[in-house]
Amino acid sequence: MTSSPSPTPATTPGEAASRRRVLLAAPRGYCAGVDRAVIAVEKAIEQYGAPVYVRHEIVHNKYVVKTLEKKGAIFVEETEEVPEGNIVIFSAHGVAPVVHEEAKRGKLATIDATCPLVTKVHKEAVRYAKEDYDILLIGHEGHEEVIGTSGEAPEHITLVDGPKDVENVEVRDPDKVVWLSQTTLSVDETMETVDALKGRYPNLLSPPSDDICYATQNRQIAVKQMGAEADLVIVVGSKNSSNSVRLVEVALGAGARDAHLVDYAEEIDEAWLEGVGTVGVTSGASVPDVLVHGVLDWLAARGYEDVETLTAAEESIHFSLPKELRRDLRAEAKAATED
Repeated sequence: MTSSPSPTPATTPGEAASRRRVLLAAPRGYCAGVDRAVIAVEKAIEQYGAPVYVRHEIVHNKYVVKTLEKKGAIFVEETEEVPEGNIVIFSAHGVAPVVHEEAKRGKLATIDATCPLVTKVHKEAVRYAKEDYDILLIGHEGHEEVIGTSGEAPEHITLVDGPKDVENVEVRDPDKVVWLSQTTLSVDETMETVDALKGRYPNLLSPPSDDICYATQNRQIAVKQMGAEADLVIVVGSKNSSNSVRLVEVALGAGARDAHLVDYAEEIDEAWLEGVGTVGVTSGASVPDVLVHGVLDWLAARGYEDVETLTAAEESIHFSLPKELRRDLRAEAKAATED
């Protein structure tokens, strides 16, 4: 009688942790829209002097906001908070037409730092509203981008907050319906929502091009690849950053045993490293790379010095700065107050 070979013993947590490495996602961090918005604030302060007001956070990242505040930016929640005759910058997430009207009434000079990819969705909403479509906007209720897009055609737009919200949707004509989406969503969840909507409305029209931005998609693709190998994934980003939150969800969905969102390296709990051999590191699209390097240094100090870059895509997109930066906005704002 022959004996069968003994099964290979499972890797113990101690053995896994002894082979310590970091998988660093590429691309990660700033997308072209965020880069454009942050530079717009810096250029405005440089050209026109402080203070320069910014309506809402220019991008959803604590570090970026604090850094710009030190340089002379003042962040406000509403346009009415900006004193007459000043400059106000609209964030990368976009604003509704009513906000532009508020600025005009307040005699403010404006710089529109809306991401061009968000502007594309705004234009699509206006176009389909003119053609009398019911527009189903897939996105998260209360997100600034959703508020801005909805404001372009409020009488035509219905928000659909994920697949579970589909059953609540009502339209006037099931043959004249189109879907649009927030640019920072999970690609998989968005398509799940679209499929559910098509189950109710077979003639649902899709936008002429994908609304979810290239950077969001690329970062999610990298995290999917990383999640299949990593025991732990650390996503650098702020909790109010939709695309950063989605990266945590994508990592877990791709097989990562654990995943966390942190603003700074100091927020990492050493207990997360117990039994961990491979740590995946990435960052949301509004995160400067200095914060990622802080996480890498923190991990290196704990034995995770071997860093391997996982490249999912190459990015070369750049957007030109807002055209308003080529004008004398201080003079325009002063003239407005004298009218």
